[in-house]
Amino acid sequence: MPDADDPTPTDHPYGGFSSDVIELLRAAHSSTPLHQLLGLNFVSGADPTVVIVEMPVAPGAFNGSGNLHGGAIASLVDVASGSAAARAGTFKPGENTLVTADLHIRYLGRPKGTVVRAEARVLRAGHQLIVVDCRVVDDLGNLIAFADFAGMIVPLRQPLEAEGTATGDGRVPDL
Repeated sequence: MPDADDPTPTDHPYGGFSSDVIELLRAAHSSTPLHQLLGLNFVSGADPTVVIVEMPVAPGAFNGSGNLHGGAIASLVDVASGSAAARAGTFKPGENTLVTADLHIRYLGRPKGTVVRAEARVLRAGHQLIVVDCRVVDDLGNLIAFADFAGMIVPLRQPLEAEGTATGDGRVPDL
């Protein structure tokens, strides 16, 4: 967590962590292929309790009918909400893992602008479960979707192997 000699930036979704940890999290975010494909970008806002992530409305995120894919919007919501949950909960990079336990999205319409923005706010942060409210708007102010997200703090897990198979005992649930 924060170090007295290391002032913590307040303009990043992981504002409660040291600069070194923030840099590791930024690198992990920016090197994630899906985040790159969708063009996800963290944005500073006026309210430090809100995590904002933007995504361009671009053909790489369109569905077969030429509209913004619901899965692209869900990914945007998941990143913003997970980041808000990480700030508010007991998540400690390298010590435990934050996973999406539940995500419900209500799609209200398609964007009319060129950018969509997810604004995530923590509703309640427990020791293990963090509940987040997220709104998705376009750059013209149209409400595109709203979501509720629950993130769970679980023991540290190793990444999936390159071949796409999980490590560990397959008989044990991997929460």
